[in-house]
Amino acid sequence: MLEFVRRSVRGDDRSAESAGEAPTKRLSIGLALGGGAARGFAHIGVLRTLHAHGIVPDIIAGTSIGAVVGGSYAAGRLDTFEAWARDLTRRRVFGYLDFSLAGSGLIGGNRLADGLARELGDLAIEDLPLRLAAIATEIGTGHEIWLTRGRLVEAMCASYALPGIFPPVRIGGRWLMDGALVNPVPVSAARALGARLVIAVNLNADNFGRGTIIQNYGADADEEFAVAPPASKRGVSEQIFKRRLFGSARKPGLSAVMVEAFNVVQDRITRARLAGDPPDALISPRLGRIGFFDFHRAEEAIQQGVEATEKSLDALTEAMHALT
Repeated sequence: MLEFVRRSVRGDDRSAESAGEAPTKRLSIGLALGGGAARGFAHIGVLRTLHAHGIVPDIIAGTSIGAVVGGSYAAGRLDTFEAWARDLTRRRVFGYLDFSLAGSGLIGGNRLADGLARELGDLAIEDLPLRLAAIATEIGTGHEIWLTRGRLVEAMCASYALPGIFPPVRIGGRWLMDGALVNPVPVSAARALGARLVIAVNLNADNFGRGTIIQNYGADADEEFAVAPPASKRGVSEQIFKRRLFGSARKPGLSAVMVEAFNVVQDRITRARLAGDPPDALISPRLGRIGFFDFHRAEEAIQQGVEATEKSLDALTEAMHALT
């Protein structure tokens, strides 16, 4: 069965005829790569495993880190990107964080953008060997923007511009931010670009417990209302910045609050959109133990992508066979 599907994907009519089967028309395959920050390294494992089984995408629609990994694959730079990811440590990750108190985000983002630019240069999306869409959200209107032309690096940066963390990116007169606010797993974009079969990768399916309703809750009678003491005059700016950004054991920091709020929104939108426009096959790596900013755990995330894809091969094969 799997060999027949491989021939169908490649359009290998000669092999089909020699096996006594009817020639098959090539099946256009689209990948919808979801957002999830550090969890997105799992996309590498997904792409590697699909490719190993002869399943090669014609179309990729990516949101946030999905746009980065998908764009790197489309540009033929996945090997370089994977090597960079596997080489990340906590210290190296911190070195990419150019903190800023003056801009539209806590992190300037220039170091990351410069690294992508050095690798991809001025490569344009329309010059890629496959169709690619990087999903972004327009500030002010909330429009869902599909970046399908122009510089690949700029599209990637706009798609992962997490509000409050990274500054928005101006492209074509529009200020754009993270696409996960409107389309976390862009199945609809992959279909619209011409994919007959859409394989979606949801990086956040393992977030158990989200969306639960707690019906009776409130403060205990003996609970004290705590206020953090003011910082001393010496080193006030540094102390305030660290406390606001990272928080403490007693109080979450600004980054944690923003990311958790973003996670809740992304989870609700993902469930609604996948219910309304389900993919033909869904791959859901088990990434619940990998935090949003655990970029130093690339090897673990990649392996989870491999394992999830291997477990989904039977269902994927059935979906592909039904459409050939």
